[in-house]
Amino acid sequence: MNRRKNQRVGVAPSVPSAASKTRRPAQRRPHAASAEKTGGAIDAGLSSKVLDQAAIALRRLLAFERPADAVLSDHFREQRSLGRRERGFIAETCYAVLRHRRQLERLVQPEVTPRRLLLACLLRYSGFGLRQLAGLLLPGEQDWLLALRSAAETDCADCSLAERLDLPDWLTERLSARHTEAELVELARGLNRSAPLDLRVNLLKTTRDEVLRQLAATGIKASACPYSPWGIRLEGKPALQQHPLFLQGHIEVQDEGSQLLGALLAPRRGEMVVDFCAGAGGKTLLLGAMMRSTGRLYAFDVSSKRLAKLKPRVARSGLSNVHPVCIDNENDVRVKRLAGKIDRVLVDAPCSGLGTLRRNPDLKWRQTAQDVAELVRKQQDILAAAARLVKPGGRLVYATCSILDEENAGVVDHFLAGHAAFQRLDAAAILAQQGILIDCGMDMRLLPHVHGTDGFYAAVLERGK
Repeated sequence: MNRRKNQRVGVAPSVPSAASKTRRPAQRRPHAASAEKTGGAIDAGLSSKVLDQAAIALRRLLAFERPADAVLSDHFREQRSLGRRERGFIAETCYAVLRHRRQLERLVQPEVTPRRLLLACLLRYSGFGLRQLAGLLLPGEQDWLLALRSAAETDCADCSLAERLDLPDWLTERLSARHTEAELVELARGLNRSAPLDLRVNLLKTTRDEVLRQLAATGIKASACPYSPWGIRLEGKPALQQHPLFLQGHIEVQDEGSQLLGALLAPRRGEMVVDFCAGAGGKTLLLGAMMRSTGRLYAFDVSSKRLAKLKPRVARSGLSNVHPVCIDNENDVRVKRLAGKIDRVLVDAPCSGLGTLRRNPDLKWRQTAQDVAELVRKQQDILAAAARLVKPGGRLVYATCSILDEENAGVVDHFLAGHAAFQRLDAAAILAQQGILIDCGMDMRLLPHVHGTDGFYAAVLERGK
């Protein structure tokens, strides 16, 4: 179960994450205003120094040797003189470049440098005008930007579809097998936007209405998520790590789509439940709260470092039924001892994370078709191992934050072909039984431009009695 889990608390990598997942990746940036949405509204954070620091950071990011949030975290640790607003500006602008890399590289040809990519991004995508940038420009850059600004949107008339979508060729080819060109355009637009910040309310300690009231009292604008009964969506990216609601365990950062996985598993009080790929435990905490801290909830992961991050989160949450277990692999003896004894198993499998490009745009440039093929083999092995835990009549949910069929329905179809004891259940019907009305299909498929969540997939399987 070698995983790369990436759920993160918000954006500025200089702030420790409250939720973590790297295979994918996820909520990031709880505090910096979004440059792509606010444009000049955050230009007070822009200076020659900040632009130079952004160029240095972007050069490191474009090597694509490590996850973007880790690269930025290291950069900000080295540059402690940067303020929160400056760090937020650098993070958001660098992420905007990663989102629109193909278009920007085409615009700045033949001289593709981090500085030129940043300036082109500020002008083309982040709402800055030449007047705001004028004091920062080097000789010759003013004329260059004037020419760039006057370039029509038809500049890309001869672009390939992948270039127009700002996606790699291989990924566009894979997605084209399931989506029409018009659908792909809408999907890419959704993936290339900055994501909102979602919270999950810990119903063991409070209610959603009470959290909304307290957020409003501290000047944070928020509203109830449209689908999750525990979800809250914030306006902007406020700092949360020192907010009383966070410190008291009343809220956790979690994308609304991720929250719906708990509703699909639907654990009950007193049951035996396993979160098979727990990571830092965002979904574990949700499952424990749904169980009202009764029964026994195992959090399995191959990384002791990730599980160590779960312990303080469990303490804040007030849960007493969570049992973290670090295992060697999916066939660990501690897994085998539970064979046939578990009521419900969640397999939030390690995946490409391509459904989280709103938060992790570097993934589309770091992942390859070969990486996906290797992940599919691992996903098949993990699902088969997890299924052995499920007792007759028990439920198994297989989930990813990928938008690729081979990681999703392909893995489930392969599993069902060799496991006649299991059958598919209707995910939309299960959610409807809990008052969650969402058009998501037999297997739950969530897309950012349709549902406002990260891209998620989940199949609900039941073992026959």
